[in-house]
Amino acid sequence: MASHRRPKQPSRARVTVLTTAAAAAVAISSQAANAAPSEKPSKDEVKAKVDKLYEEAEHATEEYNGAKEKQGKLQKEISTIQDNVARGQEDLNELRDSMGLAAAAQYRTGSIDSSVQLFLSSDPDDYLDKASTLDQLSAQQVESLKKVQEKQRELAQQRAEAAEKLKDLSSTRAELGKKKQQVQAKLAEAQKLLNTLTAAEKAALAAAEERASRSSAERVDLGNTAPASGRAMAAFQAAQSKIGSPYVYGASGPSSFDCSGLTSWAFAQAGVSIPRTSQAQASAGTRIYSQSQLKVGDLVLFYGDLHHIGFYAGNGQILHAPRTGTVVRYESINNMPFQFGVRI
Repeated sequence: MASHRRPKQPSRARVTVLTTAAAAAVAISSQAANAAPSEKPSKDEVKAKVDKLYEEAEHATEEYNGAKEKQGKLQKEISTIQDNVARGQEDLNELRDSMGLAAAAQYRTGSIDSSVQLFLSSDPDDYLDKASTLDQLSAQQVESLKKVQEKQRELAQQRAEAAEKLKDLSSTRAELGKKKQQVQAKLAEAQKLLNTLTAAEKAALAAAEERASRSSAERVDLGNTAPASGRAMAAFQAAQSKIGSPYVYGASGPSSFDCSGLTSWAFAQAGVSIPRTSQAQASAGTRIYSQSQLKVGDLVLFYGDLHHIGFYAGNGQILHAPRTGTVVRYESINNMPFQFGVRI
């Protein structure tokens, strides 16, 4: 006779797990069914986002340029101080050697005068404070001792100054690395967006960019606007010779440029030294707030934070290095928010 056993009931824990899993599956299915299908951004939407990222990258680029310029300046200052310290140490050694020779000579004769005792003292300042000792020193001996002390103080001050600048240099290098990472991150994000486009969409964007980037042989109508000055015109002509050169962040010529790299390089060709960054160049000359008063060769600043700069070319046109993915070219001054011009 067959035995009838009661089926084994699942444990409470197993029931709970199964119930939870089933509920989760139902919820996920419901969400998937109700969620609107994700739409791929259009070519124009991608371009707008990429342009915004490029603008942010250019802003970071100018900060990078500022940190790089500061680094170079600090390195030169530190090098000068270190050279001065080295020469000062040689002078101090010579003074000590000459006094040491005098001490040796007096020792051989059996007497060391007060000036040499002063030199050998562990506390020369205290010794010099003693009027009786000063009375015993000749004017020449006093002068020699003062030179030693002055040189010691000078070297201590220079070494302290060098130490401070080295600390500043270290923090500047850290800032430089941070800004470089910011630029690279923005450019990488922009490239990632561009990679979502089809081959046809990429070709369409490239064609539009090609139309905007006029070759050096094709000149826009610049009108007959007078140059700001002979040197400003020379700088503008130097920039004209670089039409078609690619934009590269942090570059200042001669084969690639960022916006302020082009303007600083061009003025250097005209024999004029101006600061490296757009923000600093904004204060390098007389500001002109009316577009109607601009002349060829004037610098033109854009955006509220002044992170973009170019040359006024005449007839409402500028000559500049726009952004990543473009080349040095002419463009309408109205394509960006104009702030003011600067006449060097």
